[in-house]
Amino acid sequence: MLRRMDFQAGVTLLELLLVVTLLGILGAIAVPSYRNYAQRANERAALADIGSLQLELYRWELNTGSFPETLAEAGLDGRLDPWGRTYRYLNIATATPGQVRKDRNLVPINTDFDLYSTGQDGASQPPLTAQASRDDIVRANNGDY
Repeated sequence: MLRRMDFQAGVTLLELLLVVTLLGILGAIAVPSYRNYAQRANERAALADIGSLQLELYRWELNTGSFPETLAEAGLDGRLDPWGRTYRYLNIATATPGQVRKDRNLVPINTDFDLYSTGQDGASQPPLTAQASRDDIVRANNGDY
């Protein structure tokens, strides 16, 4: 005589709760790590773009004897930072003193031109210590960063 065994196919509520809890824990670890990675990647891309724009501006200065007044004058106005905003440029030779980017000692950070991205929040102020400037990606020390 063969006995027939009855199997119940399915998942108990406890097993389902355990799986959902594990997925929640993994998500709580993975999402912030991914956001941090994406933010660093955006910052590196902005640094690379600023370096490239800097070289183009130096090439312009080599050909004309002075830096352009705007990025548009040099044909470089179409570049966007990783957050979708235009890069900011200021020719220091023709700028008013209040526009120049400064460090915590209120000393200008460049002597030729300022070039920077306003960062993730899109806000910026000339002193680097201002709250709005904390996430800016800035060219400093005349390109030495």
